[in-house]
Amino acid sequence: MNSAKTLTILPTVSRAFLDDWLAVLRRNCSARQMADFLDKTGLSAVNGARGRVTHDQIVRLYQMVVAETGDEMMGLCSRTIRPGALKHLCASVRGASSLSAALFRFTSFWNLLLDDYEMTLENDGETLRMALLPRGDQAPQRFGHMLLLKLTHGVASWLAGYELPLTSVGFCFERPEFAADYPILFPAAIRFGQAQSYVGFDASVGPMPVSRTEAEMQEFLIRAPRDWIFTSLNEHALPLRVRELLLASDRLEAGLREAAQQLHLTPRTLMRRLDAEGTSFQGIKDGLRRDLAIRDLAQGGKSIEAISLDVGFASAANFHRAFKRWTDLTPGAYRKKSRISVPAQGDI
Repeated sequence: MNSAKTLTILPTVSRAFLDDWLAVLRRNCSARQMADFLDKTGLSAVNGARGRVTHDQIVRLYQMVVAETGDEMMGLCSRTIRPGALKHLCASVRGASSLSAALFRFTSFWNLLLDDYEMTLENDGETLRMALLPRGDQAPQRFGHMLLLKLTHGVASWLAGYELPLTSVGFCFERPEFAADYPILFPAAIRFGQAQSYVGFDASVGPMPVSRTEAEMQEFLIRAPRDWIFTSLNEHALPLRVRELLLASDRLEAGLREAAQQLHLTPRTLMRRLDAEGTSFQGIKDGLRRDLAIRDLAQGGKSIEAISLDVGFASAANFHRAFKRWTDLTPGAYRKKSRISVPAQGDI
């Protein structure tokens, strides 16, 4: 596996995944502010059921909204989370004696701020489990629940110095139509329709000592949520493992038989397991081609013809048709509308 590519070609998520967040922003921000957010992040070009959103776009929108609204949870909680709250949270947890003590401080901190939910931390000897318990009968905010669970995982992983595996992830809302986006964020099997929203860690990590400097904390906060919004642990989800095998191949030329062999499966078993997860080998290959093309179109350094060859198309015309099918836009229209500034490391 090409680890450098693994780090730089992150999957995209569907536009529908952001819709709850955008709906909250529209209620709390002016039309001018919303137009500014969408234009400066390139999201004004991402419309329709097949619109795709990159890692960099999510990071930029998060950072812009926090700066503009003065709310570090961006309207996702009933109470404004004032600027500086996350800094105080990180300062508190980095001084803990162990990871389990840090998670206890994490839940205690949020319980001082949240009106809608109580955070609990349980250790049954096998699992450290952080859960959100509703204080009332309000409907769960799907993006808000996701963000709080990701923040839990992100802060714990930052303290540990590596991305911690999760033993379980659950959400109290029913399985959404964009459920395929969740494995891109959480390295564990994900269950919907649960009694509470929760994340679980193996209890063996609880006694782990934690140590982060002031400078490391400042860097983590400045970059947030870049370092933790998407997962880099691809072993948990078969579609992501197949994606990595394709990425490591020359011009995405690995076939079903070769991928199955590397995964120690028969081609028929691989097809059946991918079908059970709502995807296919060709669908994964098309998704990777799409994400590579989106990255290169946003960067603007390659011609459309060169991009079409790089992602495995015999002609630019075939690439045009496929890209329009994937995103509802032609490559040229996407490049014209997109004003994304991709970071130097190529992270998308």
